[in-house]
Amino acid sequence: MMQDTDTNFKRHTITAALPYANGPVHIGHLAGVYVPADIYVRYLKSKKEDVVFVCGSDEHGVAITLRAKKEGVTPKEVVDKYHTLIKDSFEQFGIDFDIYSRTSSEVHKQTSMDMFKKLYDMGVFEEQTSKQYYDEKSKLFLADRYIIGTCPKCGYDQAYGDQCEKCGSSLSPAELINPKSALSGDEPVLKETKHWYFPMDKYEPWLKEWILEDHKEWKTNVYGQCKSWLDGGLAPRAMTRDLDWGVPVPVEGAEGKVLYVWFDAPIGYISATKEWAEQNGKNWEPYWKDKDSRLLHFIGKDNIVFHCIIFPSILHVDGDYILPDNVPANEFLNLEGNKISTSKNWAVWLHEFLEDLPGKEDVLRYVLCANAPETKDNDFTWKDFQTRNNSELVAIFGNFINRAVVLTNKYYEGEIPEKGELFDIDKETIEKVKAAPQKIANALDAFKFREAMSEFIDLARTGNKYLADTEPWKLIKTNPNRVKTIMNIGLQIAANLAIVGEPFLPKTINKLNGILNFSGKLWADAGSVDLLPDGHKIGEAELLFEKIEDDVVQKQMDKLEATKKTNEQEVKAAVAKEQEAAPAESNVKAEINFDDFMKIDIRVGTILEAEKMPKSKKLLKMLVDTGIDKRTILSGIAEHYSPEEVIGQQVSVLVNLAPRKMMGVESQGMILMAEDTDGTLRFVQPSEKVNPGSGIS
Repeated sequence: MMQDTDTNFKRHTITAALPYANGPVHIGHLAGVYVPADIYVRYLKSKKEDVVFVCGSDEHGVAITLRAKKEGVTPKEVVDKYHTLIKDSFEQFGIDFDIYSRTSSEVHKQTSMDMFKKLYDMGVFEEQTSKQYYDEKSKLFLADRYIIGTCPKCGYDQAYGDQCEKCGSSLSPAELINPKSALSGDEPVLKETKHWYFPMDKYEPWLKEWILEDHKEWKTNVYGQCKSWLDGGLAPRAMTRDLDWGVPVPVEGAEGKVLYVWFDAPIGYISATKEWAEQNGKNWEPYWKDKDSRLLHFIGKDNIVFHCIIFPSILHVDGDYILPDNVPANEFLNLEGNKISTSKNWAVWLHEFLEDLPGKEDVLRYVLCANAPETKDNDFTWKDFQTRNNSELVAIFGNFINRAVVLTNKYYEGEIPEKGELFDIDKETIEKVKAAPQKIANALDAFKFREAMSEFIDLARTGNKYLADTEPWKLIKTNPNRVKTIMNIGLQIAANLAIVGEPFLPKTINKLNGILNFSGKLWADAGSVDLLPDGHKIGEAELLFEKIEDDVVQKQMDKLEATKKTNEQEVKAAVAKEQEAAPAESNVKAEINFDDFMKIDIRVGTILEAEKMPKSKKLLKMLVDTGIDKRTILSGIAEHYSPEEVIGQQVSVLVNLAPRKMMGVESQGMILMAEDTDGTLRFVQPSEKVNPGSGIS
């Protein structure tokens, strides 16, 4: 019935981004990575494909050591705590990894060290010595995040060495005013240190051919971000760090250094596969080294560069490994109109959802898939969560199954009746049933999960409409033989839903299989209207979903409202503190609330083209790459910049400003400018080149 769309591959290695073990998982992570990955893997397994689905906790890096210091515990205590929380949450939610490992394992440590040492012995790395900040009291070189000082852009006195959290500017430690060590509070000194750099620039021509020529089928958001990085030129990147937490650098003269977290973290996919193979009596190597294997990385858009450029370059140079065939990265999920923020606690945390709404795991999967941020950022609201549950899962899918099962038990004591003569409505319905699995499969093969979910619920809608139109509860009195045909077809639709619905709603389908006394069928069986034989005995009806009442979602909205008020109070306190320190006379605009601030979406853009607007002294017309798209923006800066001066400049763009027509041309955003006391305009821009689309918050 179904055609195999993966005949070119003998096996599939599916990876899901390693969650960082310094905090819990939230719905943004689920929507962007783990729900689509799990759906895809379940779909492949239903087709009897050879699949390994790997993930694990990313347990190294500066953020974990900082959190440990803040909490007064060891890094190991931090990662142990969150590894357990994340792993348990995934299991309870129904993300069915074949293995969920961790990068603190001995297998991972050895695998990472072996790969680094191989590249080192091949002469791949460039050894460079530079001056970096050193804390003499703590006797440690300081990672950028360990250095705190005053931001040269906005004056915030708690800016980090890599970024100011207040104004969003990218910084280097040397730019900070009065830098201090976050460890001791002392002023650090500059001291020479040695690191090993991976020469990304050498592999730029290969990457351009491999990505831009050979993988034009990649999602537009992924392809576009890769192209932007490659067009901007790549530079050598240090693969080692001066830290005491991580995988030791396995070469002479590297004492006290560890591997860069973005060198060792992706290798976690390989080490996890090794562990899985050991546990299951398999050979791990074909999954990573056989050209007949397909490697897919499911990630969020913030990890595109690492999975599409850096990690593939390392695998390419190593020479023994296959490269990712696709990287179906998603955009970001917002929450109630605002960006999800872990630091501001503006999130729906998975472990809290599981506690607050037990049994609603599949409802969340459904809503997150239906609203998946596949090519642009999307929004989750509790009202939509309630509406989709009540109007779609309960009223369409649940109602259809309940009707079919209740009537079969009522009329035939739970036994499947025999089909008789087929009418036009039966034939039309059967054709829709036969077509549905291939439509769903086509969407899944193209990583269009929203479309696939829509096709699934349309099949349930077909069943619901079929019963509503044929009205067997009325016909039973006048034409009982006709009802047998109707109920048989209705239950065959239910069985088809059980097959094609399992990737989307696994816990619900497990319950449905119990009701139908149905199991063991595969994706290839879907589309048949003979799945349940005549006389097959089904069970009693159970509700697959229950209506979600207003008070349930109101409780969740109240929780967010409390978070919002806390954030507003913190913002007001910070503003008051700044106003106390500010000069008496200032042109501060009217106060805005936190909601208004969170609506603003400012991103770094790169000006690609520029020209003066005819008949205007002030306006420049520019084409700007925002990382989301390329758009036309008009700006009144022609008296301060020539078109030639602005091309290639990175600027701050308000991307969600409503379009506005000026002199017959629609301007799709605003470029932020700083006005000096003499009226001179200057771009508000990052101090170092960043990827277009980088958020400013």
